[in-house]
Amino acid sequence: MSPVRREAVREYLASALWAMPTAAVILALIAGAGLSSILINPTSPFAFLVFQGTSDDARNLLISIASTMVTVIALVLGLTVVALQLASTQFSPRLLRNFLRDIPNQLTLSVFVATFAYSTAGLYTVGVASGQRTETYPRLAVSGALLLLFVSMVMLVFFVHHLTHSIQIDQVMKSVEKATVKVLESSFLEGDPEVRVPEPPRGALALPAPRSGYVQAVHGSALVEMLEELGLTGRIVPMVGRHVVEGAPLAWVWGGKDGSGPPLAPDVVEELRSAVTRSVRVGYERTLEQDVAFGIRQLADIASKALSPAVNDPYTANQAVDHLATILAALAVRRHGPQSVTDSQGVVRLYVPARDFNYLMELALGQVRRYGASEPRVVRALLRVCRDVAWFSDEAHRAVVRKYVETLLDDVRRVVPQAEDREPLLAEGSAVLDALS
Repeated sequence: MSPVRREAVREYLASALWAMPTAAVILALIAGAGLSSILINPTSPFAFLVFQGTSDDARNLLISIASTMVTVIALVLGLTVVALQLASTQFSPRLLRNFLRDIPNQLTLSVFVATFAYSTAGLYTVGVASGQRTETYPRLAVSGALLLLFVSMVMLVFFVHHLTHSIQIDQVMKSVEKATVKVLESSFLEGDPEVRVPEPPRGALALPAPRSGYVQAVHGSALVEMLEELGLTGRIVPMVGRHVVEGAPLAWVWGGKDGSGPPLAPDVVEELRSAVTRSVRVGYERTLEQDVAFGIRQLADIASKALSPAVNDPYTANQAVDHLATILAALAVRRHGPQSVTDSQGVVRLYVPARDFNYLMELALGQVRRYGASEPRVVRALLRVCRDVAWFSDEAHRAVVRKYVETLLDDVRRVVPQAEDREPLLAEGSAVLDALS
């Protein structure tokens, strides 16, 4: 399995609410079958640890546990749907993936479903043998159902606690910040601002996108190997996180400097298309695997919605800006721009476009500036972020921050009518500009 395909499967299973519960049901059935084969002798010193009732008592217990777990599962799913709806309407619809990928939620649901499956499956063996009633039954297996019931009750209390905290805005924003910084530390590829991605020459071959969707990840090793073998040069068209339409160019390849190489055979063209499909994954939604801008987008959405007239919550916007400051500081110490991927001989074979720091800065704070420039508290938060980010920046990145501060101060002069509000902000902004210089 190619890295792109392997990561696609892993990403899908991580956000699939059915995957972990299904595995839990299978494990519960296997555990039940194994415990059912273990019979505890009444004279054993461990006999007092197992269920002491009759076979009818055991069946009634299993029926009660199964019916109880059905109610609990319905409650958990209902609370989860409420949390998802709240996150979508109050914060941002792009946060739904975070709740679906939440391991405690998946684990809690898995325990409940496993308890139900374990207890229900036990009804086929407890008190019944070859269609006839019997007093002999696997007491250890019934004791396991009782143990799972107590574990489920503990998990129910934990779930309510976790869900209450997970929909708090502070926890939501902190989770987005941590996930985005993790992407920066694990899968972010630094670019080179000096690299200029060439335009495909007239004779270049377009490799179309196999489906419509968003570019989720790029792993160019398979494509680079084929380009080296054929002596070609190529470039990926869309950045990670950008949308591409089925049939539109996903990549261009050409031979020589002007694309004047000999035409490629149909089988070679097909192999190139297959290599692009293995190197660039296109999905129906954006993910955080390599897309730092998606994490920034989530926090910017929260800040923008908090500043809307319908919500009017500038303090939440300030909190979102504070979390964006952590991400921007981590971005400021890295180089941004397109990547040029070389082959085994050091020859550049593939150009991969990427966002620059100016784009990421505007994505993080641009909308907040436009929507919140009339609110002094929001302006002060933005100036504080710029001052903090400049501490980590080199001269090129500080120039981007300086330009943003100048634009922010222009907005303040234009939209803040009261001199008592406007003049302190301009003075603070001038101090930030002096620090940047």
